Amino acid sequence: MLIKRKLMQRLQDTASGFPVLTITGPRQSGKSTLAKISFPDYKYLTLEDPDIREFAINDPRQFIRENPEYTIIDEFQKAPQLTSYLQGHIDAVNKPGMYILTGSNQFEYIGQVTQSLAGRTAIFRLLPFDYREIYQIEDKDVYEIMVKGFYPRIFDQNLDFNLFYSSYFDTYIQRDVRSLQHIRDLMVFQNFVKLCAGRTGQLLNLSSLSTEVGITHKTIKDWLSILQASYIIDLLPSYHKNFNKRILKSPKLYFLDTGLVCYLLGINNAQQLRTHPLRGEIFETFIFSELIKSRFHNGKRSNLSFFRDSNGKEIDFIAETGDGIKAIEVKLNATPGKKMFQNLHYFAELANDLKKSYLIYNGIEHSTRYNATLLGYSDIEKIEL
Repeated sequence: MLIKRKLMQRLQDTASGFPVLTITGPRQSGKSTLAKISFPDYKYLTLEDPDIREFAINDPRQFIRENPEYTIIDEFQKAPQLTSYLQGHIDAVNKPGMYILTGSNQFEYIGQVTQSLAGRTAIFRLLPFDYREIYQIEDKDVYEIMVKGFYPRIFDQNLDFNLFYSSYFDTYIQRDVRSLQHIRDLMVFQNFVKLCAGRTGQLLNLSSLSTEVGITHKTIKDWLSILQASYIIDLLPSYHKNFNKRILKSPKLYFLDTGLVCYLLGINNAQQLRTHPLRGEIFETFIFSELIKSRFHNGKRSNLSFFRDSNGKEIDFIAETGDGIKAIEVKLNATPGKKMFQNLHYFAELANDLKKSYLIYNGIEHSTRYNATLLGYSDIEKIEL
């Protein structure tokens, strides 16, 4: 099953203005497939191939002579030093759409790409499928959606999602994390990731994590950076505007795929998720990932934050846009009552640049209620972020 990605048109349009496009994202998010489908006439090389990788590393000038333009270089993080040689070649030729670079390990190569190819490359982030890329019907069981997750291979090859996530996590630990020398005990790191899964959708508490894992605050921060750089989690900052109130500064931790969260928590099917104590946080994680995808898959960076004051008043997501801010509340409830809109009303009284308020819930109705827009989770793309 070949599913067209929303990012494809943006990539093709951008290739007419930049000599290099860089596509990054988690493993198995579909970067290679997207690059090949978007640019079918390009030569395809992958640095997973040891012979090609050795050639690129040991004789970069000849590698570039043999591949001077219209080339996809997959798994580029395996030879990041190639960027310095590409820079000179690109400046000499100066043609649009010369190379498409893809890579999954942001911590290994994205810094070198942005430094060496500054002004020459447009960077895109591809996450797993979003809801509308996969599902067309409005009333799909949200618990089945969340426990299955959105990684393309599950859908392309009709895989058992539990087996997929087991293999995915083992591969991530063995291939990506093992390459970082300061992580010596992979079992401790594995336990750390599972503890993070139990905190998705919640305020980050470094002291609590440090105590439970048995490592220092600095190590916790380093390991969180690894998870962020490999697109396993994201840290959502607090909204910074001063309302003359005490605002909590700690970020919130979110995983970027609910299927992986469920696997790490031992949730194997929709029925288990339906009664799980973290089902609300996992639903909020699902909405967060959809909002992030709506930005990334349009070639944009995240513009999201959250609001919480010392009295516990909270808005799940704040989107800062050019014409004002948008406040988004999330409720895992199929019957939206007036009480669910209270925090939106509270925030509306504080923020004089509030453009619009939304309540996203477990339903399909799209209407206006209590000065806010009520949206089912399947209609998130209607929010202009």
